[in-house]
Amino acid sequence: MSFAELLDHVGGMGRFQIIYAILLAIPVFMMASHNLLQNFTAATSEHHCHVHININNTPYTNLTGKLAAKDLLKVSIPMDSNLQPEKCHRFVTTQWQLLDSNATVTNLTELETEPCADGWVYDKSIFTSTIITEWDLVCDSRQLKQMAQSIYMVGILAGGIIFGGLSDRFGRRSPLIWCYLQMAVTGTCTAFSPSFTAYCIFRFLTGMAFSGIVMNGVSLSVEWTPTRTRAVVVTMYGYCLTIGQCILAGVAYAIPNWRWLQLVVSLPYFISFIYSWWFAESARWLVIAGRPDEAVKQLQRVARINQKKEEGDKLNTENTVQSTHQCSLPTFAGPIAEREHLVTNKLNDKDSLCINTCLLHPRFSTSFAYYGLAMDLQNFGVNIFLIQLVSGAVDFPAKFISVLTIGFIGRRFTQALTLILAGLSILANIFVPQDLKTLRTVLAVVGKGCLAASFNCVYLYTSELYPTVIRQTGLGLSNTMARLGSITAPLVKMLEEYIPFLPLIIYGAAPIISGIAATFLPETLNVLLPDTIEEVETRLVESIGRQE
Repeated sequence: MSFAELLDHVGGMGRFQIIYAILLAIPVFMMASHNLLQNFTAATSEHHCHVHININNTPYTNLTGKLAAKDLLKVSIPMDSNLQPEKCHRFVTTQWQLLDSNATVTNLTELETEPCADGWVYDKSIFTSTIITEWDLVCDSRQLKQMAQSIYMVGILAGGIIFGGLSDRFGRRSPLIWCYLQMAVTGTCTAFSPSFTAYCIFRFLTGMAFSGIVMNGVSLSVEWTPTRTRAVVVTMYGYCLTIGQCILAGVAYAIPNWRWLQLVVSLPYFISFIYSWWFAESARWLVIAGRPDEAVKQLQRVARINQKKEEGDKLNTENTVQSTHQCSLPTFAGPIAEREHLVTNKLNDKDSLCINTCLLHPRFSTSFAYYGLAMDLQNFGVNIFLIQLVSGAVDFPAKFISVLTIGFIGRRFTQALTLILAGLSILANIFVPQDLKTLRTVLAVVGKGCLAASFNCVYLYTSELYPTVIRQTGLGLSNTMARLGSITAPLVKMLEEYIPFLPLIIYGAAPIISGIAATFLPETLNVLLPDTIEEVETRLVESIGRQE
């Protein structure tokens, strides 16, 4: 009897699995909030240099306060090309002659200016407080905003490496419980950060916890869910993330102060930490770890909750171990050193390298372009709360359409098409004037939707292309490439300081190149999962032969 049949005997997709899936899904709603939180906590408000002049002692004291303030700005701050106050400079001396409509100023550029020595004044009509306004991350310090997001993404990468190893050694349950606590504590500490350095440290630790929650939560869910309902459960988690993006827009609109917003999206994880002690450890992992007695107890507990107590009482250590061993591969039965040597040889195989190149590039580009768009909502000049809501909602139809094309047309077609369309949508925005805000927003939303569909496809495609003997290693490598893409995306945004449209060129070109690379991959629609590297080699050769 296989382990899947064993799960069916203790209830299949019963009461325990439904409760388990719901409890694991609740924290997922707030996961998107942490990933995209800096769209709001690090929003850049309109600003200009602080001006220290007493209006009562000026030559225009007869004017009303409102006009006086406006004119005071005119004589103190130079105007940019859009006739808006300069953000980073002010006049060295007050230019009273600019108030005289009859006077002529030959060349405004000849008037001496200086950097903002006394701080900045910020427009607080939308956000009362952000990390930008609190720590003056503008002008010469403006790149620190993108650096903070990259540090968070580095935390996600580090968390994947650390908690991935810990979950294989200590199980899925314990690291997951710890990550809930770490997310709650470090997220709360972020809200009380006394400095920008402390903020970055706590965000890094939050990113680590994020990665641990995703990996261990999915592993626990998949390992306790019957095969026939596994895809439904995983898809549900994907839609929970999408709903979370929409929730973030409403929460951020209601809470314009960054510290309170950070606190609100972090405190719920304390509740998750409390109820997570109810979670059952993976029975499959317990057997592999040499603890079959505990595995039997967990299975019997599941049987009782699913009202299958009699079936649970029939279980014993022997049949549980046998069912789990049926899922194991003889190839991996040797010592750890031998298995690691095997994996290294397989990944260095020329055909594996071909698949890695054609598959990992789309994985990198999808994440790279996705976060390049998702973390730059202010650039489109539309209400940031509305565009966050729309960009989150577009994932619903995008993922649904991708499911249809994946199931009826094929994985390779879907992967290539979504990446190329996403790249073209991003590149098209280079040629759209800044004043056509609606069109620019539509193109950006279409691009993000295509990338969401690409995400939906690449997870499945990756697991189907790698053979069983190196599947987990391949998935880990794929996840690393995705994290590198999300780390690089904010850094590329800094290039707009030198060439304004250069980031869009890079964000658009990367998925197009990846889409072309994806066309060289073998199709996996209605094809059995490969167990050996030889099967993959055969399919790759056949695929290339058909294309030629």
